[in-house]
Amino acid sequence: MTFTSQLIVERSAKGSRASVKEQEYLCHVYVRNDSLAGVVIADSEYPSRVAFTLLEKVLDEFSKQVDRIDWPVGSPATIQYTALDGHLSRYQNPREADPMSKVQAELDETKIILHNTMESLLERGEKLDDLVSKSEVLGTQSKAFYKTARKQNSCCAIM
Repeated sequence: MTFTSQLIVERSAKGSRASVKEQEYLCHVYVRNDSLAGVVIADSEYPSRVAFTLLEKVLDEFSKQVDRIDWPVGSPATIQYTALDGHLSRYQNPREADPMSKVQAELDETKIILHNTMESLLERGEKLDDLVSKSEVLGTQSKAFYKTARKQNSCCAIM
């Protein structure tokens, strides 16, 4: 992962964002104009917009907390940046971390409910159509029965 991250950062232009597929993972890279870069490695289901939001927040905080002179030579052993763990735990669920993802998920759920409601309405409409056709058939049969009964009763006269 470290090798892939370094390779992607080296091949990315300053001020660019990119997503690169590596095996079953997506590597989201963000290289700022000041050459500070970050990489998020996630599965393909993780939204890229949320990954880039995470990268932007982490890089902004990192650049404020760590001196620029330490960036090129720094390592996890020499640079203390404790906010990363908090960000990573908060962004585990993209719906909770990103308001737009949360709204999109709610819209998707509403869409499913609406589709189910429309299907049930269509089924009711079909049932109503069946009832109407059955009532028309019953009406026709009752008229035929009435005419037949009238004919049969008309031949006998009571004196």
